[in-house]
Amino acid sequence: MTLAKLMLPEHANAMGAVHGGTIMKMVDEAGGICAMRHARRPCVTVAIDSMTFRSKVRLGDVLSCSAEINYVGNTAIEVGVRVTAENPITGTVTHTNSAHLVFVAIDEVGKPVRVPPLQITNEQERANCEAARKRQQARIAARAKSPRT
Repeated sequence: MTLAKLMLPEHANAMGAVHGGTIMKMVDEAGGICAMRHARRPCVTVAIDSMTFRSKVRLGDVLSCSAEINYVGNTAIEVGVRVTAENPITGTVTHTNSAHLVFVAIDEVGKPVRVPPLQITNEQERANCEAARKRQQARIAARAKSPRT
């Protein structure tokens, strides 16, 4: 699923480029829509892996966030989001950043609920799923080590 939006002056930071928070919000929205479409339930964000901005996004660019499910556990869904900026005049497209997000499907009272399994149809999806499974195991291990507040 792809979410696209023209970047306008209200999206600018103090340096005149698109604010990183605007991009992060779009990444979260694209990932959330993708997760909800799979789960057919409301989904909430529980983790966003690091997000490094490779190049700036300029005002007037069309920012596109392409989201794809990498992994599905019992209640958790990992979604990969690739962000590109397109100059609509020249057609130049630049990969600006990517991120992995984890969402949990919830019921009417906000409790986690099971989600349908991921249907893997090719070797690329299998490789993406295996890499995501390892990331999820690392997240779980890190969470177990960190003290609760």
